[in-house]
Amino acid sequence: MDYITEKTYDGKDFTQDTLKKGEYELCIFINCNFSDSDLSDLLFIECEFIECNLSNCKLYGTSFQEVKFSQSKMLGLQFDSCNDFNLSISFECCKLDHSVFQKMNLSRSSFDDCQMEGVDFEEAEMMDVKLLKCDLLNANFDRTNLENADLSYSRNYRIDPERNNIKGARFSFPEVAGLLEKYNIIIE
Repeated sequence: MDYITEKTYDGKDFTQDTLKKGEYELCIFINCNFSDSDLSDLLFIECEFIECNLSNCKLYGTSFQEVKFSQSKMLGLQFDSCNDFNLSISFECCKLDHSVFQKMNLSRSSFDDCQMEGVDFEEAEMMDVKLLKCDLLNANFDRTNLENADLSYSRNYRIDPERNNIKGARFSFPEVAGLLEKYNIIIE
């Protein structure tokens, strides 16, 4: 297995030339296309992905430790198949529609200004997570621990307070009405 450190990949198309199996530390990927690629069993430590397309990649056993994604397209990713050891990921201005985070410990993760339509957070551990300014249309929160999570300025979420732990979580008005949707009440 190769060990690659402090390398910058700019404008690479990894759908044609597959990323070598190995461990990548302090690497930067800029405007790279990984769409439908197999990133299984790779290890990324303190790496950055900027303006990349990672949609529909295979992530079986993939490790993300202190990895940052910004302005990237990441549709339909099965993050729940990643290696959860020391998992720490952050997303800024990313499109994560229809990605899956079921039963994951995301307590060391953050999401800032992301589009997250149809994302699945069922039974995820999201204590202290930051979900700031995110569009959570049709996102699934079921038996999710959102204790002390910050959902400030996020919108379009529907979270059932009886099925999720929201103790100490932060919400913004008027979006907080998404906590009351199941009661079919009128808020004026």
